[in-house]
Amino acid sequence: MDANKTGVSQARQRLRENGLSIALTFLFAGCVAAQIFAGRAALNEELEEKGRAAITLSAYLKSGHFLEALFENWESEFLQMGVFVLLTARLFQRGSSESKKLDEENECDEDPRQHRQDRGAPWPVRKGGWVLKLYEHSLSAAFLLLFLATFALHALGGLWKVNEERALQGETPEPFSEYLRSAQFWYESFQNWQSEFLAVLAVVTFSIVLRERGSPQSKPVAAAHDQTGE
Repeated sequence: MDANKTGVSQARQRLRENGLSIALTFLFAGCVAAQIFAGRAALNEELEEKGRAAITLSAYLKSGHFLEALFENWESEFLQMGVFVLLTARLFQRGSSESKKLDEENECDEDPRQHRQDRGAPWPVRKGGWVLKLYEHSLSAAFLLLFLATFALHALGGLWKVNEERALQGETPEPFSEYLRSAQFWYESFQNWQSEFLAVLAVVTFSIVLRERGSPQSKPVAAAHDQTGE
């Protein structure tokens, strides 16, 4: 009984410690599943209008219609986060909880080389040298590498979608280089990018005067509007 209670207690502790990532993972998975079923239904409606047979779920998952839509959105999210990380390292916004403090020292600016002997310091910090140099910028690098990967997958998925439509009409496939230069591809890209930067702008500026009690993304409810940082 004691062992069972201990196991339950440990499971609850893990859930509490990782609740945010667990909740976001379930939300992500649920939205992807909904996108798949709604996207397949929408594509089958188009095919029916053209007198074509409906496609199966497995065929839809390998279609350009699904892949282009999926990676087009991932691409813009990774771009948003990568750019936001870089900008907040260098720029300020008075009164925003998303900005570093203006006239005070910020813990995130500390030289990690002064903490090589700290207990629990990450291995790259203890190692130093070029390993630490890379680690110092690993967050923005990870986001920007993911952006480049999903940008390429968005382009490939979009080309696949265009050529699927051209095949239905008996036309020859469009070359990849031509698709990359097409107005449609860049229209789709900028359509998503501008919305992501608008969302970040809203978070940065709304947090100057608006509050959410209990959220680390907000300043304390009683904080002055010109207080910068959390």
